[in-house]
Amino acid sequence: MASTLTNRETEIKLPVSDLSALLGSLQDLGAVGRGRVLEQNTLYDTPEFDLRRAGCLLRLRLETPAGSSLVPPGLASAVLTSKAPPGGERHTAGRRAAKPRYKERLERELTVQRPARWSHTLEILGFRPGFRYQKYRTSFRLSGLHVDLDETPVGNFLELEGLPKAIERVASALGYTHRDFSRATYWELYNADCQRKGRVLGNMMFDT
Repeated sequence: MASTLTNRETEIKLPVSDLSALLGSLQDLGAVGRGRVLEQNTLYDTPEFDLRRAGCLLRLRLETPAGSSLVPPGLASAVLTSKAPPGGERHTAGRRAAKPRYKERLERELTVQRPARWSHTLEILGFRPGFRYQKYRTSFRLSGLHVDLDETPVGNFLELEGLPKAIERVASALGYTHRDFSRATYWELYNADCQRKGRVLGNMMFDT
């Protein structure tokens, strides 16, 4: 297995209404694709949901190649990820400032072998599998940014991760404004979608 150093993740999500048009715009901007995969994500937590209440995340992700008529398949992998709580509202001179425009948090990822063994290990350590969610992800590199196009059961989203200036530049080039920026997690997006549609909360999975 191989790990990466802890890094500070700075990102936003943008809603996508036309996948084909967005892929064409990314190509026009010079984005280099890395292929499309199906992600199977499982969040782990204590029985008392201590991680969720603290704003932390512990996730095991399985990726399998899943090409489409628009993009080629990516590579198979399994990744264990931990994230610290995101930065919240800032206070200046006793006043509450507006929420940050970007989601910023410390993140550490570990590429693992034998993910089933890791799942067992996490349970031995007292963590339990909780919220599960699926999405198709097509990754790109663009102007120093990490770009992910996510197709999910609750809509399609573009994630831009990198320096704020690069995020601003690319988002603007794609026709987005600050009003489109979202810091929401997929759990929060799924929760909101269930409330809008009057559905019982479960797992964010594609219909089979």
